[in-house]
Amino acid sequence: MKRESMAKPLYRLQRFLRKTQLFLLFLGVAYVMAGSVLLLQRASLVVTQRAATSPPLPSLPSLPSPPLVLELGMPPGRVGGYGGRSSRIMARGRGFQSGNMLDDKTGARWLMSRNLEIRHLRRRWFHSLMTEKDMSQVERSTPRRKVSRKGSYIGCFLDSSKERALRGSVSYDFRKMTSTMCQDTCSESGYQFAGLEYGSECYCGNRVTSLRVRDEECNVDCKGEKRSPCGGVGRLSVFKVEDVLPGQRRYRNVLYRGCFREPENSTSAALVHVVQPNLTTQSCVEACMNKEFPLAVLGSTDCFCGYATPDFSLHQPADEKRCSQTNITETPLPSSTLQSFYRVYQTPVQDSRCTERKFLPEKSSSLVALSSFPGAGNTWVRHLIELTTGYYTGSYYFDGTLFNRGFKGEKDYWKSGRTICVKTHESGKREIEMYDSVILLIRNPYRSLMAEFNRKCAGHLGYASDQHWKSKEWPEFVSSYAPWWASHVLDWLRFGRNVLVVHFEELQMALVPRLQSIVSFLNATVTEDRLLCAESNQDGHFKRSGVRRPAFDPFTPDMRGLIDGLIRTVDQALRESNHAGLPLGYLPR
Repeated sequence: MKRESMAKPLYRLQRFLRKTQLFLLFLGVAYVMAGSVLLLQRASLVVTQRAATSPPLPSLPSLPSPPLVLELGMPPGRVGGYGGRSSRIMARGRGFQSGNMLDDKTGARWLMSRNLEIRHLRRRWFHSLMTEKDMSQVERSTPRRKVSRKGSYIGCFLDSSKERALRGSVSYDFRKMTSTMCQDTCSESGYQFAGLEYGSECYCGNRVTSLRVRDEECNVDCKGEKRSPCGGVGRLSVFKVEDVLPGQRRYRNVLYRGCFREPENSTSAALVHVVQPNLTTQSCVEACMNKEFPLAVLGSTDCFCGYATPDFSLHQPADEKRCSQTNITETPLPSSTLQSFYRVYQTPVQDSRCTERKFLPEKSSSLVALSSFPGAGNTWVRHLIELTTGYYTGSYYFDGTLFNRGFKGEKDYWKSGRTICVKTHESGKREIEMYDSVILLIRNPYRSLMAEFNRKCAGHLGYASDQHWKSKEWPEFVSSYAPWWASHVLDWLRFGRNVLVVHFEELQMALVPRLQSIVSFLNATVTEDRLLCAESNQDGHFKRSGVRRPAFDPFTPDMRGLIDGLIRTVDQALRESNHAGLPLGYLPR
Protein backbone atom coordinates (compact mmCIF):
# COMPACT_ATOMS: atom_id res chain seq x y z
CA MET A 1 0.00 0.00 0.00
CA LYS A 2 2.81 2.41 0.82
CA ARG A 3 4.44 1.70 -2.52
CA GLU A 4 1.19 2.38 -4.38
CA SER A 5 0.65 5.65 -2.48
CA MET A 6 4.17 6.78 -3.39
CA ALA A 7 3.87 5.72 -7.03
CA LYS A 8 0.78 7.81 -7.72
CA PRO A 9 2.41 11.21 -6.94
CA LEU A 10 5.49 10.25 -8.96
CA TYR A 11 3.32 9.22 -11.92
CA ARG A 12 1.38 12.48 -11.75
CA LEU A 13 4.61 14.47 -11.57
CA GLN A 14 5.98 12.62 -14.59
CA ARG A 15 2.83 13.36 -16.62
CA PHE A 16 2.98 17.03 -15.63
CA LEU A 17 6.63 17.35 -16.74
CA ARG A 18 5.87 15.71 -20.08
CA LYS A 19 2.98 18.09 -20.72
CA THR A 20 5.11 21.06 -19.66
CA GLN A 21 7.91 20.01 -22.00
CA LEU A 22 5.54 19.71 -24.94
CA PHE A 23 3.94 23.02 -24.05
CA LEU A 24 7.31 24.82 -23.95
CA LEU A 25 8.33 23.24 -27.25
CA PHE A 26 5.06 24.43 -28.80
CA LEU A 27 5.64 27.97 -27.50
CA GLY A 28 9.17 27.99 -28.90
CA VAL A 29 8.04 26.87 -32.36
CA ALA A 30 5.22 29.42 -32.38
CA TYR A 31 7.64 32.20 -31.38
CA VAL A 32 10.09 31.33 -34.17
CA MET A 33 7.30 31.15 -36.77
CA ALA A 34 5.85 34.47 -35.71
CA GLY A 35 9.28 36.11 -35.90
CA SER A 36 9.90 34.65 -39.36
CA VAL A 37 6.57 36.00 -40.62
CA LEU A 38 7.41 39.48 -39.33
CA LEU A 39 10.85 39.41 -40.92
CA LEU A 40 9.43 38.29 -44.26
CA GLN A 41 6.84 41.05 -44.17
CA ARG A 42 9.51 43.64 -43.36
CA ALA A 43 11.82 42.34 -46.09
CA SER A 44 9.05 42.42 -48.68
CA LEU A 45 8.26 46.01 -47.69
CA VAL A 46 11.90 47.08 -48.12
CA VAL A 47 12.16 45.27 -51.46
CA THR A 48 8.96 46.93 -52.63
CA GLN A 49 10.26 50.36 -51.67
CA ARG A 50 13.60 49.79 -53.37
CA ALA A 51 12.03 48.34 -56.49
CA ALA A 52 10.09 51.55 -56.94
CA THR A 53 13.27 53.63 -57.17
CA SER A 54 16.14 51.45 -58.35
CA PRO A 55 17.19 48.92 -60.97
CA PRO A 56 18.63 45.51 -59.97
CA LEU A 57 21.86 45.67 -58.01
CA PRO A 58 25.02 45.14 -60.05
CA SER A 59 27.31 42.21 -59.38
CA LEU A 60 30.73 40.99 -60.41
CA PRO A 61 32.03 37.44 -60.53
CA SER A 62 34.82 37.95 -58.01
CA LEU A 63 33.22 40.27 -55.47
CA PRO A 64 29.75 41.28 -54.31
CA SER A 65 28.83 44.71 -55.59
CA PRO A 66 27.74 47.61 -53.40
CA PRO A 67 24.06 48.45 -53.24
CA LEU A 68 22.94 51.48 -55.12
CA VAL A 69 22.88 54.57 -52.96
CA LEU A 70 19.16 54.86 -52.35
CA GLU A 71 17.95 57.31 -49.76
CA LEU A 72 14.35 56.91 -48.77
CA GLY A 73 12.51 59.74 -47.15
CA MET A 74 15.09 62.44 -47.89
CA PRO A 75 13.89 65.89 -48.94
CA PRO A 76 14.39 66.64 -52.65
CA GLY A 77 16.56 69.38 -54.03
CA ARG A 78 19.78 68.76 -52.01
CA VAL A 79 22.87 66.93 -53.18
CA GLY A 80 25.64 66.20 -50.72
CA GLY A 81 24.37 69.03 -48.56
CA TYR A 82 24.66 71.67 -51.27
CA GLY A 83 21.22 73.16 -51.89
CA GLY A 84 20.09 73.43 -55.48
CA ARG A 85 22.89 71.35 -57.01
CA SER A 86 20.86 68.21 -57.60
CA SER A 87 18.93 69.81 -60.42
CA ARG A 88 22.17 70.82 -62.13
CA ILE A 89 23.64 67.34 -61.69
CA MET A 90 20.54 65.71 -63.11
CA ALA A 91 20.38 68.12 -66.02
CA ARG A 92 23.98 67.44 -66.99
CA GLY A 93 23.74 63.71 -66.55
CA ARG A 94 20.26 63.16 -67.94
CA GLY A 95 21.57 61.66 -71.14
CA PHE A 96 22.75 58.53 -69.33
CA GLN A 97 20.09 55.85 -69.80
CA SER A 98 21.20 52.93 -67.62
CA GLY A 99 18.11 52.49 -65.55
CA ASN A 100 17.22 56.23 -65.64
CA MET A 101 18.57 56.51 -62.13
CA LEU A 102 19.24 60.21 -62.20
CA ASP A 103 15.76 61.43 -62.98
CA ASP A 104 14.08 64.36 -61.21
CA LYS A 105 12.42 62.13 -58.62
CA THR A 106 15.35 60.03 -57.42
CA GLY A 107 18.53 61.92 -58.31
CA ALA A 108 18.85 63.84 -55.06
CA ARG A 109 18.10 60.82 -52.92
CA TRP A 110 20.46 58.64 -54.91
CA LEU A 111 23.40 61.01 -54.50
CA MET A 112 22.92 61.91 -50.83
CA SER A 113 24.53 58.82 -49.23
CA ARG A 114 22.88 59.35 -45.86
CA ASN A 115 20.91 56.19 -45.07
CA LEU A 116 22.72 54.34 -42.30
CA GLU A 117 21.61 50.91 -43.44
CA ILE A 118 22.91 51.49 -46.97
CA ARG A 119 26.21 52.81 -45.64
CA HIS A 120 26.73 49.66 -43.57
CA LEU A 121 25.95 47.52 -46.61
CA ARG A 122 28.43 49.47 -48.72
CA ARG A 123 31.08 49.18 -46.04
CA ARG A 124 30.51 45.42 -45.79
CA TRP A 125 30.80 45.15 -49.58
CA PHE A 126 33.90 47.23 -50.02
CA HIS A 127 35.98 45.52 -47.39
CA SER A 128 34.87 41.98 -47.97
CA LEU A 129 37.55 42.19 -50.70
CA MET A 130 38.84 38.94 -52.08
CA THR A 131 38.77 35.85 -49.87
CA GLU A 132 41.89 33.74 -49.56
CA LYS A 133 40.29 31.33 -52.06
CA ASP A 134 39.60 34.12 -54.54
CA MET A 135 43.12 35.50 -54.15
CA SER A 136 44.66 32.09 -54.73
CA GLN A 137 42.60 31.71 -57.92
CA VAL A 138 43.84 35.09 -59.18
CA GLU A 139 47.40 34.21 -58.27
CA ARG A 140 47.16 30.88 -60.05
CA SER A 141 45.83 32.58 -63.17
CA THR A 142 48.64 35.17 -63.10
CA PRO A 143 51.75 33.96 -64.93
CA ARG A 144 54.67 33.74 -62.53
CA ARG A 145 58.32 34.27 -63.30
CA LYS A 146 60.23 31.00 -63.25
CA VAL A 147 62.99 31.12 -60.65
CA SER A 148 65.89 28.76 -61.19
CA ARG A 149 68.36 30.30 -58.79
CA LYS A 150 68.98 28.78 -55.38
CA GLY A 151 71.68 30.44 -53.34
CA SER A 152 73.66 28.99 -50.48
CA TYR A 153 72.75 29.35 -46.80
CA ILE A 154 75.32 31.49 -44.95
CA GLY A 155 74.01 31.35 -41.40
CA CYS A 156 71.97 33.03 -38.67
CA PHE A 157 72.88 36.62 -37.74
CA LEU A 158 71.85 39.22 -35.18
CA ASP A 159 69.48 41.91 -36.41
CA SER A 160 67.63 44.87 -34.90
CA SER A 161 65.76 47.94 -36.08
CA LYS A 162 68.70 50.15 -35.05
CA GLU A 163 71.52 47.96 -36.39
CA ARG A 164 70.42 46.10 -39.50
CA ALA A 165 72.52 43.16 -40.63
CA LEU A 166 71.57 43.91 -44.24
CA ARG A 167 71.03 47.58 -45.02
CA GLY A 168 69.66 47.48 -48.53
CA SER A 169 66.00 47.14 -49.44
CA VAL A 170 63.24 45.54 -47.41
CA SER A 171 59.98 43.86 -48.46
CA TYR A 172 57.23 41.96 -46.70
CA ASP A 173 54.82 39.14 -47.33
CA PHE A 174 53.00 38.03 -44.18
CA ARG A 175 51.23 35.18 -45.96
CA LYS A 176 53.51 33.39 -48.43
CA MET A 177 57.12 34.45 -47.95
CA THR A 178 59.73 31.84 -48.98
CA SER A 179 63.52 31.87 -49.09
CA THR A 180 63.47 31.54 -52.88
CA MET A 181 61.09 34.50 -53.21
CA CYS A 182 63.36 36.66 -51.05
CA GLN A 183 66.50 35.63 -52.94
CA ASP A 184 64.81 36.36 -56.26
CA THR A 185 63.74 39.83 -55.07
CA CYS A 186 67.23 40.68 -53.83
CA SER A 187 68.96 39.35 -56.94
CA GLU A 188 66.76 41.40 -59.26
CA SER A 189 67.52 44.48 -57.18
CA GLY A 190 71.26 44.01 -57.56
CA TYR A 191 72.05 42.60 -54.09
CA GLN A 192 74.36 39.70 -53.22
CA PHE A 193 72.75 38.66 -49.92
CA ALA A 194 69.15 37.93 -48.93
CA GLY A 195 68.01 37.66 -45.31
CA LEU A 196 64.70 36.58 -43.81
CA GLU A 197 63.26 37.48 -40.41
CA TYR A 198 60.07 36.66 -38.45
CA GLY A 199 59.04 34.30 -41.23
CA SER A 200 57.76 37.12 -43.43
CA GLU A 201 60.31 39.96 -43.77
CA CYS A 202 62.93 40.01 -46.53
CA TYR A 203 66.08 42.16 -46.28
CA CYS A 204 68.69 42.64 -48.99
CA GLY A 205 72.25 43.92 -48.99
CA ASN A 206 75.76 43.52 -50.30
CA ARG A 207 77.43 43.34 -46.88
CA VAL A 208 76.48 41.52 -43.67
CA THR A 209 77.33 43.93 -40.85
CA SER A 210 76.38 41.98 -37.70
CA LEU A 211 77.63 38.99 -35.72
CA ARG A 212 76.79 35.41 -36.51
CA VAL A 213 74.95 33.34 -33.88
CA ARG A 214 73.96 29.68 -33.53
CA ASP A 215 71.79 28.39 -36.38
CA GLU A 216 69.27 27.10 -33.81
CA GLU A 217 68.31 30.69 -32.97
CA CYS A 218 66.78 31.11 -36.45
CA ASN A 219 63.82 28.93 -35.53
CA VAL A 220 60.83 30.53 -37.30
CA ASP A 221 59.48 28.84 -40.42
CA CYS A 222 58.75 30.83 -43.57
CA LYS A 223 55.08 31.76 -43.91
CA GLY A 224 54.89 30.15 -47.32
CA GLU A 225 57.36 27.29 -46.81
CA LYS A 226 57.20 25.05 -43.76
CA ARG A 227 60.40 23.62 -42.26
CA SER A 228 62.44 26.28 -44.03
CA PRO A 229 64.31 28.74 -41.74
CA CYS A 230 63.17 32.33 -42.01
CA GLY A 231 64.99 33.92 -39.10
CA GLY A 232 63.51 34.52 -35.68
CA VAL A 233 63.06 37.26 -33.12
CA GLY A 234 65.93 39.63 -33.84
CA ARG A 235 67.58 36.94 -35.94
CA LEU A 236 68.20 36.90 -39.69
CA SER A 237 68.60 33.80 -41.88
CA VAL A 238 71.08 34.93 -44.56
CA PHE A 239 71.52 33.42 -48.02
CA LYS A 240 74.19 34.17 -50.62
CA VAL A 241 72.34 34.79 -53.87
CA GLU A 242 73.57 32.71 -56.79
CA ASP A 243 76.47 34.44 -58.49
CA VAL A 244 76.03 35.89 -61.96
CA LEU A 245 79.02 37.10 -63.94
CA PRO A 246 79.36 40.90 -64.24
CA GLY A 247 77.86 42.16 -67.48
CA GLN A 248 75.34 39.29 -67.57
CA ARG A 249 73.03 40.58 -64.85
CA ARG A 250 69.54 41.67 -65.83
CA TYR A 251 67.62 44.08 -63.67
CA ARG A 252 63.96 44.95 -63.75
CA ASN A 253 64.08 48.70 -63.16
CA VAL A 254 67.24 50.64 -63.96
CA LEU A 255 65.77 54.04 -64.83
CA TYR A 256 67.33 56.95 -66.62
CA ARG A 257 66.63 60.11 -64.58
CA GLY A 258 68.04 62.61 -67.05
CA CYS A 259 70.93 64.97 -67.69
CA PHE A 260 71.94 67.24 -64.78
CA ARG A 261 74.50 69.93 -64.13
CA GLU A 262 77.46 68.95 -62.00
CA PRO A 263 76.97 70.07 -58.36
CA GLU A 264 79.36 72.71 -57.09
CA ASN A 265 80.72 70.35 -54.45
CA SER A 266 80.39 66.62 -55.06
CA THR A 267 81.20 65.84 -51.40
CA SER A 268 78.39 68.01 -50.04
CA ALA A 269 76.12 66.43 -52.65
CA ALA A 270 76.91 63.00 -51.11
CA LEU A 271 78.50 61.68 -54.30
CA VAL A 272 81.22 59.05 -53.96
CA HIS A 273 83.77 58.74 -56.77
CA VAL A 274 84.26 55.20 -58.09
CA VAL A 275 87.34 54.38 -60.15
CA GLN A 276 86.38 52.50 -63.32
CA PRO A 277 89.27 51.74 -65.74
CA ASN A 278 87.00 50.79 -68.66
CA LEU A 279 83.99 52.92 -67.88
CA THR A 280 80.64 51.98 -69.38
CA THR A 281 77.10 52.66 -68.28
CA GLN A 282 76.73 49.01 -67.25
CA SER A 283 79.93 48.93 -65.20
CA CYS A 284 79.09 52.19 -63.40
CA VAL A 285 75.57 51.03 -62.54
CA GLU A 286 76.85 47.69 -61.24
CA ALA A 287 79.58 49.39 -59.19
CA CYS A 288 77.00 51.62 -57.51
CA MET A 289 74.69 48.69 -56.84
CA ASN A 290 77.51 46.75 -55.20
CA LYS A 291 78.11 49.73 -52.92
CA GLU A 292 74.34 49.92 -52.18
CA PHE A 293 73.72 53.33 -53.71
CA PRO A 294 70.45 54.17 -55.48
CA LEU A 295 72.04 56.60 -57.99
CA ALA A 296 74.72 56.04 -60.61
CA VAL A 297 76.11 59.33 -61.97
CA LEU A 298 78.23 59.31 -65.14
CA GLY A 299 80.40 62.06 -66.52
CA SER A 300 82.62 61.87 -69.58
CA THR A 301 85.26 59.82 -67.76
CA ASP A 302 83.97 59.62 -64.18
CA CYS A 303 81.53 57.43 -62.27
CA PHE A 304 79.94 58.63 -59.04
CA CYS A 305 77.49 56.90 -56.70
CA GLY A 306 75.16 58.53 -54.20
CA TYR A 307 71.75 59.71 -53.10
CA ALA A 308 69.45 62.53 -54.05
CA THR A 309 70.17 65.40 -51.66
CA PRO A 310 69.24 69.09 -51.41
CA ASP A 311 72.52 69.88 -53.24
CA PHE A 312 71.72 67.31 -55.94
CA SER A 313 67.93 67.01 -55.92
CA LEU A 314 67.42 66.05 -59.60
CA HIS A 315 64.57 68.55 -59.83
CA GLN A 316 66.10 70.71 -62.57
CA PRO A 317 67.18 68.56 -65.53
CA ALA A 318 69.28 70.11 -68.27
CA ASP A 319 68.88 69.84 -72.02
CA GLU A 320 69.70 66.31 -73.18
CA LYS A 321 72.07 67.76 -75.76
CA ARG A 322 74.43 68.51 -72.87
CA CYS A 323 74.78 64.75 -72.33
CA SER A 324 74.41 63.66 -75.94
CA GLN A 325 77.37 61.27 -75.99
CA THR A 326 75.70 57.86 -76.15
CA ASN A 327 78.67 55.60 -75.53
CA ILE A 328 81.26 56.58 -72.97
CA THR A 329 83.85 54.27 -74.53
CA GLU A 330 83.71 56.19 -77.81
CA THR A 331 85.93 59.19 -78.53
CA PRO A 332 85.04 61.79 -75.89
CA LEU A 333 83.54 65.09 -76.88
CA PRO A 334 85.42 68.29 -75.97
CA SER A 335 85.66 68.66 -72.21
CA SER A 336 83.97 72.03 -72.36
CA THR A 337 80.87 70.25 -73.65
CA LEU A 338 80.55 67.43 -71.13
CA GLN A 339 82.57 68.04 -68.01
CA SER A 340 79.86 70.08 -66.27
CA PHE A 341 76.97 67.67 -66.88
CA TYR A 342 76.17 64.14 -65.71
CA ARG A 343 73.84 61.41 -66.86
CA VAL A 344 71.99 60.00 -63.86
CA TYR A 345 70.52 56.51 -63.53
CA GLN A 346 68.27 55.17 -60.77
CA THR A 347 69.58 51.74 -59.81
CA PRO A 348 67.36 48.95 -58.44
CA VAL A 349 68.90 49.51 -55.00
CA GLN A 350 66.35 50.93 -52.58
CA ASP A 351 67.20 54.17 -50.83
CA SER A 352 67.44 52.91 -47.25
CA ARG A 353 67.19 56.35 -45.60
CA CYS A 354 63.40 56.13 -45.35
CA THR A 355 62.57 52.41 -45.15
CA GLU A 356 62.15 52.11 -41.37
CA ARG A 357 58.60 52.67 -40.08
CA LYS A 358 57.03 52.50 -36.63
CA PHE A 359 53.90 53.42 -34.70
CA LEU A 360 53.64 56.80 -33.03
CA PRO A 361 55.59 56.79 -29.75
CA GLU A 362 52.72 58.59 -27.98
CA LYS A 363 49.00 58.36 -28.58
CA SER A 364 47.83 61.19 -30.82
CA SER A 365 45.02 63.38 -29.52
CA SER A 366 43.95 64.29 -33.07
CA LEU A 367 42.33 61.84 -35.47
CA VAL A 368 43.22 62.59 -39.11
CA ALA A 369 41.42 60.88 -42.00
CA LEU A 370 42.95 60.09 -45.36
CA SER A 371 39.72 59.94 -47.31
CA SER A 372 39.17 59.17 -50.96
CA PHE A 373 36.79 57.55 -53.37
CA PRO A 374 37.87 53.95 -54.16
CA GLY A 375 40.43 53.84 -56.93
CA ALA A 376 41.75 57.34 -56.24
CA GLY A 377 45.22 56.23 -55.08
CA ASN A 378 44.69 55.99 -51.31
CA THR A 379 47.16 53.11 -50.93
CA TRP A 380 49.83 54.97 -52.90
CA VAL A 381 49.46 58.09 -50.77
CA ARG A 382 49.63 55.99 -47.59
CA HIS A 383 52.90 54.52 -48.87
CA LEU A 384 54.28 58.02 -49.49
CA ILE A 385 53.20 59.28 -46.06
CA GLU A 386 54.83 56.31 -44.34
CA LEU A 387 58.08 56.80 -46.27
CA THR A 388 58.13 60.54 -45.57
CA THR A 389 57.18 60.54 -41.88
CA GLY A 390 58.44 57.10 -40.81
CA TYR A 391 55.09 56.33 -39.11
CA TYR A 392 52.48 53.75 -40.01
CA THR A 393 49.12 54.78 -41.39
CA GLY A 394 45.94 53.15 -40.13
CA SER A 395 42.71 52.03 -41.73
CA TYR A 396 39.02 52.19 -40.88
CA TYR A 397 38.84 48.67 -42.34
CA PHE A 398 41.07 45.61 -42.40
CA ASP A 399 42.58 44.62 -45.75
CA GLY A 400 44.56 41.42 -45.36
CA THR A 401 46.28 41.90 -48.72
CA LEU A 402 47.67 45.28 -47.66
CA PHE A 403 48.74 43.93 -44.28
CA ASN A 404 50.54 41.04 -45.95
CA ARG A 405 52.55 43.52 -48.02
CA GLY A 406 53.80 45.58 -45.10
CA PHE A 407 51.03 47.99 -44.08
CA LYS A 408 51.14 46.95 -40.44
CA GLY A 409 48.70 49.66 -39.41
CA GLU A 410 45.92 47.62 -41.08
CA LYS A 411 45.59 45.46 -37.95
CA ASP A 412 45.69 48.36 -35.51
CA TYR A 413 42.40 49.70 -34.15
CA TRP A 414 41.65 52.77 -36.23
CA LYS A 415 40.98 54.99 -33.18
CA SER A 416 44.06 53.83 -31.26
CA GLY A 417 45.95 57.07 -31.94
CA ARG A 418 49.08 55.09 -32.84
CA THR A 419 48.94 55.84 -36.58
CA ILE A 420 49.58 59.20 -38.23
CA CYS A 421 46.37 59.12 -40.29
CA VAL A 422 43.52 56.70 -41.04
CA LYS A 423 42.37 55.50 -44.45
CA THR A 424 38.63 55.70 -45.09
CA HIS A 425 36.20 55.71 -48.00
CA GLU A 426 33.21 56.67 -45.84
CA SER A 427 31.35 59.92 -46.46
CA GLY A 428 28.31 60.09 -44.20
CA LYS A 429 27.83 62.93 -41.73
CA ARG A 430 28.27 60.71 -38.68
CA GLU A 431 31.40 59.04 -40.09
CA ILE A 432 32.96 62.37 -41.10
CA GLU A 433 32.38 64.05 -37.75
CA MET A 434 34.40 61.33 -35.99
CA TYR A 435 37.59 62.92 -37.40
CA ASP A 436 39.28 66.14 -36.35
CA SER A 437 40.70 66.80 -39.83
CA VAL A 438 40.99 65.15 -43.22
CA ILE A 439 43.32 64.87 -46.19
CA LEU A 440 40.75 64.69 -48.99
CA LEU A 441 42.31 62.91 -51.97
CA ILE A 442 40.60 63.50 -55.31
CA ARG A 443 41.39 61.82 -58.62
CA ASN A 444 39.92 62.17 -62.10
CA PRO A 445 36.72 60.05 -61.97
CA TYR A 446 37.49 58.44 -65.32
CA ARG A 447 40.77 57.12 -63.90
CA SER A 448 39.27 56.27 -60.51
CA LEU A 449 36.40 54.27 -62.01
CA MET A 450 38.75 52.26 -64.21
CA ALA A 451 41.18 51.63 -61.34
CA GLU A 452 38.42 50.44 -59.01
CA PHE A 453 36.89 48.24 -61.71
CA ASN A 454 40.34 46.69 -62.26
CA ARG A 455 40.64 46.04 -58.51
CA LYS A 456 37.22 44.47 -58.31
CA CYS A 457 37.89 42.16 -61.24
CA ALA A 458 41.56 41.31 -60.71
CA GLY A 459 42.79 42.48 -57.31
CA HIS A 460 45.17 45.28 -56.32
CA LEU A 461 47.71 44.65 -59.10
CA GLY A 462 45.68 43.04 -61.86
CA TYR A 463 43.71 44.29 -64.85
CA ALA A 464 40.17 43.61 -65.97
CA SER A 465 39.93 41.76 -69.27
CA ASP A 466 38.19 43.05 -72.39
CA GLN A 467 35.36 40.65 -71.57
CA HIS A 468 34.83 42.45 -68.27
CA TRP A 469 34.72 45.85 -69.97
CA LYS A 470 32.22 44.57 -72.54
CA SER A 471 29.97 42.92 -69.99
CA LYS A 472 26.79 44.42 -68.53
CA GLU A 473 28.64 44.85 -65.24
CA TRP A 474 30.64 47.84 -66.51
CA PRO A 475 27.75 50.22 -67.38
CA GLU A 476 25.98 49.25 -64.14
CA PHE A 477 29.21 49.91 -62.26
CA VAL A 478 29.56 53.39 -63.80
CA SER A 479 25.93 54.30 -63.12
CA SER A 480 26.34 53.28 -59.48
CA TYR A 481 29.82 54.60 -58.74
CA ALA A 482 30.09 57.87 -60.66
CA PRO A 483 27.57 59.69 -58.39
CA TRP A 484 29.33 58.18 -55.37
CA TRP A 485 32.55 59.87 -56.56
CA ALA A 486 30.75 63.24 -56.46
CA SER A 487 28.84 62.70 -53.22
CA HIS A 488 32.03 61.64 -51.45
CA VAL A 489 33.70 65.00 -52.13
CA LEU A 490 30.57 67.04 -51.44
CA ASP A 491 30.01 65.35 -48.07
CA TRP A 492 33.55 65.97 -46.84
CA LEU A 493 33.44 69.60 -47.97
CA ARG A 494 30.23 70.13 -46.05
CA PHE A 495 30.87 68.18 -42.82
CA GLY A 496 34.69 68.08 -42.59
CA ARG A 497 36.09 70.40 -39.92
CA ASN A 498 39.62 70.91 -41.27
CA VAL A 499 40.08 69.84 -44.90
CA LEU A 500 43.27 69.64 -46.96
CA VAL A 501 42.41 68.92 -50.61
CA VAL A 502 45.05 66.92 -52.49
CA HIS A 503 44.68 66.17 -56.19
CA PHE A 504 46.20 62.87 -57.29
CA GLU A 505 47.42 64.30 -60.59
CA GLU A 506 49.17 67.27 -58.96
CA LEU A 507 50.85 64.93 -56.48
CA GLN A 508 52.25 62.97 -59.41
CA MET A 509 53.56 66.07 -61.16
CA ALA A 510 55.06 67.86 -58.13
CA LEU A 511 55.62 65.14 -55.57
CA VAL A 512 57.98 66.83 -53.09
CA PRO A 513 56.08 70.16 -52.73
CA ARG A 514 52.77 68.32 -52.30
CA LEU A 515 54.30 65.94 -49.77
CA GLN A 516 55.62 68.94 -47.85
CA SER A 517 52.10 70.35 -47.57
CA ILE A 518 50.77 66.96 -46.40
CA VAL A 519 53.53 66.61 -43.79
CA SER A 520 52.86 70.13 -42.53
CA PHE A 521 49.13 69.35 -42.28
CA LEU A 522 49.99 66.25 -40.21
CA ASN A 523 52.17 68.34 -37.87
CA ALA A 524 55.14 66.08 -38.62
CA THR A 525 58.75 67.17 -38.94
CA VAL A 526 60.87 65.60 -41.66
CA THR A 527 64.16 66.41 -43.34
CA GLU A 528 64.48 67.23 -47.02
CA ASP A 529 66.68 64.17 -47.41
CA ARG A 530 63.78 61.98 -46.30
CA LEU A 531 61.43 63.73 -48.74
CA LEU A 532 63.88 63.05 -51.56
CA CYS A 533 64.20 59.46 -50.37
CA ALA A 534 60.42 59.07 -50.58
CA GLU A 535 60.52 60.51 -54.08
CA SER A 536 63.11 57.91 -55.12
CA ASN A 537 61.01 55.05 -53.70
CA GLN A 538 57.61 56.41 -54.64
CA ASP A 539 56.26 53.40 -56.57
CA GLY A 540 56.07 50.95 -53.67
CA HIS A 541 54.54 47.46 -53.96
CA PHE A 542 51.11 48.42 -55.27
CA LYS A 543 51.76 50.03 -58.62
CA ARG A 544 50.27 48.13 -61.53
CA SER A 545 52.98 47.21 -64.02
CA GLY A 546 52.64 49.13 -67.27
CA VAL A 547 49.49 50.82 -68.52
CA ARG A 548 47.11 48.17 -69.80
CA ARG A 549 43.97 49.72 -71.22
CA PRO A 550 41.10 47.97 -72.94
CA ALA A 551 41.36 47.77 -76.71
CA PHE A 552 38.42 50.18 -77.05
CA ASP A 553 37.03 53.21 -75.24
CA PRO A 554 34.92 51.76 -72.40
CA PHE A 555 33.07 55.05 -71.80
CA THR A 556 30.01 55.58 -73.95
CA PRO A 557 28.72 59.10 -74.76
CA ASP A 558 25.95 58.64 -72.17
CA MET A 559 28.49 57.70 -69.50
CA ARG A 560 30.61 60.73 -70.36
CA GLY A 561 27.58 63.00 -70.14
CA LEU A 562 26.88 61.73 -66.63
CA ILE A 563 30.51 61.94 -65.44
CA ASP A 564 31.18 65.36 -66.96
CA GLY A 565 28.15 66.81 -65.19
CA LEU A 566 29.40 65.45 -61.88
CA ILE A 567 32.87 66.91 -62.53
CA ARG A 568 31.41 70.38 -63.04
CA THR A 569 29.40 70.11 -59.84
CA VAL A 570 32.41 69.06 -57.75
CA ASP A 571 34.56 71.78 -59.34
CA GLN A 572 32.00 74.43 -58.39
CA ALA A 573 31.67 73.04 -54.85
CA LEU A 574 35.43 73.20 -54.33
CA ARG A 575 35.59 76.83 -55.46
CA GLU A 576 32.65 77.80 -53.26
CA SER A 577 34.49 76.21 -50.31
CA ASN A 578 37.59 78.36 -50.94
CA HIS A 579 39.63 75.52 -52.42
CA ALA A 580 41.28 75.37 -55.82
CA GLY A 581 39.07 73.84 -58.49
CA LEU A 582 39.69 70.52 -60.17
CA PRO A 583 42.77 70.21 -62.43
CA LEU A 584 42.25 71.32 -66.03
CA GLY A 585 42.71 67.79 -67.37
CA TYR A 586 39.46 66.53 -65.88
CA LEU A 587 37.37 68.12 -68.64
CA PRO A 588 37.95 69.76 -72.04
CA ARG A 589 37.50 73.46 -71.20
